[in-house]
Amino acid sequence: MKNLFRIATRAAITALSFAGAPLLAAQLDPVPVRIIGINDFHGHLEAGNNVLFLKDPTAAAGTPDLRVNVGSAAAMSGIMKSLRAGSPFSLTIGGGDLVGASPLVSSLFRHETTIEILNEMGLDVSTVGNHEFDAGLVELQRLIKGGCAATKPADIAASCASDGRYGGAKFTYLASNVVDAQGKHPIAPYTIKTFDGIRVGIIGAVTKTTPQMVVPSGIAGLTFQDEAEAVNRAADALRALGVRSMIATFHEGIELGTNAKRGDWNDTTCPEAHGPLLDIAKRLAPEIKVVHSAHTHQGYRCEIGGRLLISGTSYARGISVVDVELDRSTGAMLPPVRSYNLPVVNERTDPAQRAKLAGAAPAPFDAVLRDAKPDASIAAKVAKFAALVAPKADRPIGRIGGAITRSGNDSSAGRLVADSQYAATKSLGAQAALMNPGGIRANFECAAPPCTVTFGQAFTMQPFGNSLVVVSYTGTQLKDMLESQWKGTSGEPRFLQPSETFTYTWTDSAAPGSRVTDLRIGGEPVQPQRKYRITVNSFLAEGGDGFTATRDGTEPVGGGQDIDALLAWLGAGDRNPDGAARINRVK
Repeated sequence: MKNLFRIATRAAITALSFAGAPLLAAQLDPVPVRIIGINDFHGHLEAGNNVLFLKDPTAAAGTPDLRVNVGSAAAMSGIMKSLRAGSPFSLTIGGGDLVGASPLVSSLFRHETTIEILNEMGLDVSTVGNHEFDAGLVELQRLIKGGCAATKPADIAASCASDGRYGGAKFTYLASNVVDAQGKHPIAPYTIKTFDGIRVGIIGAVTKTTPQMVVPSGIAGLTFQDEAEAVNRAADALRALGVRSMIATFHEGIELGTNAKRGDWNDTTCPEAHGPLLDIAKRLAPEIKVVHSAHTHQGYRCEIGGRLLISGTSYARGISVVDVELDRSTGAMLPPVRSYNLPVVNERTDPAQRAKLAGAAPAPFDAVLRDAKPDASIAAKVAKFAALVAPKADRPIGRIGGAITRSGNDSSAGRLVADSQYAATKSLGAQAALMNPGGIRANFECAAPPCTVTFGQAFTMQPFGNSLVVVSYTGTQLKDMLESQWKGTSGEPRFLQPSETFTYTWTDSAAPGSRVTDLRIGGEPVQPQRKYRITVNSFLAEGGDGFTATRDGTEPVGGGQDIDALLAWLGAGDRNPDGAARINRVK
């Protein structure tokens, strides 16, 4: 009987072991998490004329890239939903510059519309970008926490204008490397998300060069620390809490190739990669396996030193996706299983192009590109916001005789804006105007001249609402200012855009301090000790865009707003692209 009892007991244990095998396997299997990333959204709720140039996967090498119509919040949300449906757990993450330098449908509402749409799209967390600080820390904190801002009758933008209230961001903004005068974080350095019992830390950081790109008075008292050092301090804090899986999201990035020939955004070897993020990534805590990034408006997917660095371009044109696994026994993140950058195909995408792109994408992303549909709820909300904006946005304000773009040393767009600012301040004694290139945010496209320019298009080109100021610089100060345009790390100077009354020669091969020659204002050679009255915008006057020498101006006299100057210039007569070089660049 004892032997029979032993045999029965062993049989029962064996049966239980087999029955419990699926449960045991499930307990040992890693936890899959899909990371869905967006960056540099810039309030592009509508598709507009957004395109991507992508390699034709069915064509021979050397074939011109496909010009693919892409974008819109609704199309992006539809792809996000399809991606989430393919994984039991997901995290939607942003790389900053979600707002700022935006079209009218965002800017006119002080970007509250964009935050509301991102809430509905299911964004979980994002680092801040430099453009989140465009209106200063106080306004950024209001945008995060909610509440209506005071609006004056003369203001172009209005708060709580869509439905009389604003609830703030439902996602978490991060900035581990931003501290105030007391050494405290005005924005959270990290957050923790839990997936099937395993905690994951997400750390954010913005480029430490932010003070060069925003109005200094708006960030007074803030310090923008080294990105890697700050993120590693946050990693130490997470480690002390027992968190072993970490993701970093940076508003900083890299570039692939050159302006003339960019690399493929899904080539993981990333040939000719360069930029600050490469050094940052080398110095990060080992727990950080995925680095979501932004700032350069480029798409890339780089496997470097055991980490994945990924970015999905800008303006709702692309989405990055990374599938990772979390080890149940250690809580650590395993190396990424798969990753891909997907174009945000929409209803305007050519069906044949869409089929090509879907056919070339690896599973499961092929089905997403083939089948995803725009989010109808998001589309309806954006349409509502656009309808509120339309009476102002669609108002014709002038005509142009051809495309006016931002390409070139002193671009046709730069010339247009600088000329408008000079014209608006001549009565204040201005002799010339200089415009920072980063403040010109869009082109005026014109396929069949003459073309009408609307208020919305003008506002998109000049969205910051800077005021104009006429200041005095000596000839020596002007030359020193121009010499400072050389940016050694990028290998390319960033030229201040001059009005028609301001010309000079720039020689690349000349020694530092000797690159600028034949500087003239009003056709006359500039004299070193003589004072000249130059118009700049208020951002540039405070040393913005890294042009610190502009702060040396004296005898300031305030003028109107930059957008008003552009509107007046376009309204005063038809404007043709000015092809005459004001900067004679010699290699």
